[in-house]
Formats: sequence, C-alpha cells, structure tokens
Amino acid sequence: MLFRIASASLLNRKTSVLLTVLSIAISVAIVLSVEHIRHEAKKSFTSTLSSTDLIVGARSGRINLLLYSVFRIGNATNNIDWKSYKTIAQQKGVRWSIPISLGDSHKGYRVLGTNTDYFKHYRYGNKQALRFDQGSEFKSVYDVVLGADVAKKLGYNLNQKIILSHGISEISFTQHDDKPFTIVGILKSTGTPVDQTIHISLAGMEAIHIDWKNGAPIAGLKIDAETALLKDLTPKTITAFLVGLNNKILTFRLQRQINEFRGEPLLAILPGIALSELWQTMSIIEKILALIAALVVIASLLGMTTMMLSSLKQRQREIAILRSTGASARFIFCLIELEAILVAIVGIGLGVGLLWCSLLLAQPIVADYYGLYLSANLFTLRTGIYALVIIGVATFLAIIPSFMAYRDSLAQGLTVRE
Repeated sequence: MLFRIASASLLNRKTSVLLTVLSIAISVAIVLSVEHIRHEAKKSFTSTLSSTDLIVGARSGRINLLLYSVFRIGNATNNIDWKSYKTIAQQKGVRWSIPISLGDSHKGYRVLGTNTDYFKHYRYGNKQALRFDQGSEFKSVYDVVLGADVAKKLGYNLNQKIILSHGISEISFTQHDDKPFTIVGILKSTGTPVDQTIHISLAGMEAIHIDWKNGAPIAGLKIDAETALLKDLTPKTITAFLVGLNNKILTFRLQRQINEFRGEPLLAILPGIALSELWQTMSIIEKILALIAALVVIASLLGMTTMMLSSLKQRQREIAILRSTGASARFIFCLIELEAILVAIVGIGLGVGLLWCSLLLAQPIVADYYGLYLSANLFTLRTGIYALVIIGVATFLAIIPSFMAYRDSLAQGLTVRE
C-alpha cells in the first residue's frame, strides 16, 4: 500500500519529478563515467605489455619513453644507434630483445618496424602471446602484418597492396608510393595498441628511407623498390627496444649499465615502475574529477530535497486526508522517504543506461584515437557500491521534508481556505 501511494503521488507531480530524475541521472552518469573510465584506462594500460623486464630508448623522461614505445603516444626525442642496440642485446643475461623503429604511418595508424622476435617474445595481458588470425609473420622486405583493428576498419585482406606515408599525421602529403607493401598477415585482436599498429621489418623500414636524409627525400635521388633490395638494408638507428632477461635479479644491474652507457645517452626503465609514475602524475587530476563528480551528485540530490520541500505546502490536504483515514505520523514519514528512494533509484537506473549507451558509442572512437578499450560492462561491484551510497545520501537528505511532513497537523490540512 505504501509503495502504491508513493508511486501515485510521484506520478501526480510528474513534471517536477521527471526533471529531478533527469538531474540525478546526469549526475550519476558523470560520477560513474569518471570512475569507470579511470579503471578501464588503467586496466587497458596495464594489460598492454607483459613479461618485459626493461624498455630502452634515448635519454628522455621515463613516462615519455613508456608512452611512445608501448602505447604509440607521442614521439621519441632521439634515436638509438644500431651498434649500441647490438652491444646491449648481446650482454650476458639478455634472453631476448625486440627492436622498435617508429616514424611512419598509414591512414593515421602507426607503422612499427621490428624483426620476427616481436612475434615470438612480445606478451600482453596475462603473458599472452601474439597470434595470427590470417597469414603469418613477414618474410620479405616488403611484407606487412596488420593489427586486428587496422584490417577491420580499413577493410584490408591478405595479399592486398598498401602504401605507407612518411610521418604520423592522418593526412600525409609524402607517400612512399614507389615501394608498396603486401599484406601477409593479420593478427588476432589483443585489446591493446598492437591492434592499431602496422608491422613491417626493419629492412622494410630502411628500404623506404634509403633515398631519404634527415627526414626528407634526397634531391635528384630516386631508388626504386627492386634496386633498394640490392642495397645494405641494415638499420642505422632504431627508436627503442624491449628486453627480456634470463633472471629477474639481473634487471637493476643491467638497467644501471644501460643508464651509464658510454656509447650514447640511453635510458632503461622498468615498465611497471614507469606505469606507477604515470598514475601518480594523474592522481591529482583523478581526485579533482572525482570531487567534481561527487559535488554534482550532491547538488542533484539537494535539488530533489528542495523539490520535495516545495511540494509539501501543496500536499498538506493530501497528508491530512491520509491522517484522517488512519495513517500514522510514522506512515507519512516513511511515505516521503520512500518517494525520495524511488526517485533516486529511477535516476540511478536512467543514469546507468545513459552511460552505457555513451560507452557503446565512444568505444570505437577511443580505440581509434587512443588505442584504449573501454568495456561497456557497468554491472560491477563498484557500480553497486556507488548506487547504494547515492541511495543512502538521498534517504538521509529526505529526512528534512519527511520530518516536516511528520509535524503537519491534521487540523491545518483540513482547514478550508478562502
């Protein structure tokens, strides 16, 4: 009976109640989106690289090295000499190393030059290896392997020819159109930036730049694809490289040796520690966003309380009639509280629905531009806790109008007004 009366009362004031529900829904969507995106971003970043002991690049910031070498965000300040790479890769205790060369793109997707060790030793998530959905790894200079999203979004298939562009802009006016590549493999989806990457061999990267110098074509020099194969395609420099060790105990010793390398200024970082530094850098922003979201929720719940207070004067006769038919003051108190709880529950449900739809729309956009994969699954323990907290706050704030209704006198409610 209490629920039926509360529902009828809310429907009788549907305009003001609807506006209040929308206010709560928007605030709930904001607070849940801040927490959900933060959690999913950390999860996506953490699962991108596994079983790699060190990342080595030119000396710069640790976070910058992590971002451009693993997440394809930003650019390197300098390159590494190939001889330096070989010297470190041959150090005692190094089990494997994966060279990485960046700088080119194809329709906005980054091109990564590497060798076949990339497909053997690269791990993501819970030490998962890369697997092929179609084809196999590159074997020839002009072979290319696509990440899952690249093939899907661009509609590419095996044996198709593609042209790479110089630079990383989505629209490039400098094409390596004299040296087309053939798609020989498409990787299975990993949920990491690998899906957004185009993989070629280091020899292929060297071939398309053989008639280039200092980032520009050499005037009057044009070397075609076949002639380039006759040249020495050993890379002169690379952007960075990943290192796996035989024994984790050697990690800090090798890191120190690399950081003190005399051949050129290098920087070796531990991926986990660099990620921790990234989260620490972002923690202040996260806290500010969480505070703003919480204040928005409180403001919407205060708006609900104000709406209920403003409606009490109009409901004096309703309350008086309920009292005259035998309803106790406690019944009236519980009625107002139940109305607040119902408004909060409907607002939370609508807010979750709005956020779910927004995530479905945002997933491909965020994946394309940032290589981050946001799950649309909002039905988690964390969401449940937030919902209970919001309902609890709504119940607490509703004590004010509930208590005022409790005090309304029967005689005042039945007084005939001229």
